[in-house]
Amino acid sequence: MTDLNQRTAILAPQRLRGIRRGIEKESLRVRPDGQLALTPHPAELGSPLTHPRITTDFSESQIELITGVHDRVPACLAELTQIHQAVYRALAASGGNGQDNGGDEMLWAASMPCRLPVDEAIPIARYGTSNTARAKHVYRMGLSHRYGRRMQTICGIHYNWSLPGVTSSEYFGLIRNFRRQAFALLYLFGASPAVCSTFVAGRAHDLQPLGEGGSLYAPWATTLRMGRLGYQSEAQATLTVSYNDLESYAASLQTALSEPYRPYEIVGIQGPGGDYNQLSTTLLQIENEFYGLIRPKRVVSADERPLHGLRERGVEYVEVRLIDLDPFAPIGITADTARFIDLFLLHCLLADSPPDNPEEIAEAKSNQQLAATRGREPGLMLQRGGRPIALTDWVAEILDCLPPLADAMDAALDEGTAYRDALARCKTLAAAPRQLPSAQVLTAITTQYADSFTAFALARSHVARDAIAGQPYPDELRERFAQLARESVAEQSRIEALDAMPFEQYRRAYISPAQLEPGRAAAPGA
Repeated sequence: MTDLNQRTAILAPQRLRGIRRGIEKESLRVRPDGQLALTPHPAELGSPLTHPRITTDFSESQIELITGVHDRVPACLAELTQIHQAVYRALAASGGNGQDNGGDEMLWAASMPCRLPVDEAIPIARYGTSNTARAKHVYRMGLSHRYGRRMQTICGIHYNWSLPGVTSSEYFGLIRNFRRQAFALLYLFGASPAVCSTFVAGRAHDLQPLGEGGSLYAPWATTLRMGRLGYQSEAQATLTVSYNDLESYAASLQTALSEPYRPYEIVGIQGPGGDYNQLSTTLLQIENEFYGLIRPKRVVSADERPLHGLRERGVEYVEVRLIDLDPFAPIGITADTARFIDLFLLHCLLADSPPDNPEEIAEAKSNQQLAATRGREPGLMLQRGGRPIALTDWVAEILDCLPPLADAMDAALDEGTAYRDALARCKTLAAAPRQLPSAQVLTAITTQYADSFTAFALARSHVARDAIAGQPYPDELRERFAQLARESVAEQSRIEALDAMPFEQYRRAYISPAQLEPGRAAAPGA
């Protein structure tokens, strides 16, 4: 987008006031000894199938907190704090379904998981007896067969963002630029340079021991979560997705969602006893299995395929998926980080965004891996257009583009110098790698917690719990979450009572390639 009138229109105060953002935050439930809690999802929190703010992700032990859509960062983080308050009070009361946990479970403050049991002991999330609920569980069972359960226990922040008046074409331009420069966010906000050894038990890796306490690390890593030990898939590495336009993107994914993939055919849809192993034998069971750094999204109806919704009505917002939990922030993210993401996305939207190609896609992926695993290494070089450039120089160039955007946001939102201050703090971090979150995590582990990642993360989890518990929780807030829990249970019961279609018929209808095509309604009864 190079036209001056277009840039001016984007930065008009009324447009910037129309920015909307929402946050999804995943966290593991853990026991006081740092082991994964194996209790069911707390019954006090209602139904994870239908609750609008509190659900589960891959595991029954993995809570996902979902804010509404907000026009200001403080309001978004305030709601995220309130959701945390509701969760902590439920954990203090009991474990799930009446199973007492002594009130001592906590939310794990780090992205990389706590001490994990053997893979098959990690409980997969359950959502009830309806076809929709069963499909969600079977999808997760498929993930466990394809990638292992440990990988799915990694947690993070998803930042959903939109600006009024942006077309699908412009959103895809934003996405291309984001992918080109995503390494900068990994460098600035990565906070997972170390792991518990249970995470890689039985897997090949090149991590180094950190003392003798069962922790492993990469000396210059920023985010192991986004490196080769994190959300990665050798099978998906064969998939080259184009972000040049909506139809190219959709066509790339449709192939992965429609054509059988031999290794998954071997796994099969059902096991010998009739239990379901996965939803399908294609490279991707459903769209959400595609591990992208950023996704084009839109709200879809209950059983509408996301790709169908995109093709029918275009991109509504983007989902940023690469932000680590900040173990030094009680709710996992700070206002400075959220504001910087706003500025970064505006920059990606406004900058020229030529079409991508396979060579550039491969270059961006290599840069992301280098930033994740070696980002703080002095003199680290990336590739830009086939030429070497120092990571720190490229980050500095990006930061130098942002002051006018910060000034525009501050002027539009009347929040003083909040965006300018957030940018200044990020510039300070970029110029002092020892102050980056990943470096601070390692410093704390080695100087305060006897080289133990688990001890560090457990201590930060205590701090976060105490900080949340110490905030006022008025009766009206308590009743609001109690009402949401009651309504979610009633809605799950309603769905189950109306569900008459055999599950196999439902499964076949839902995964049918025809449901991905534009111009078609959702499958009957799906």
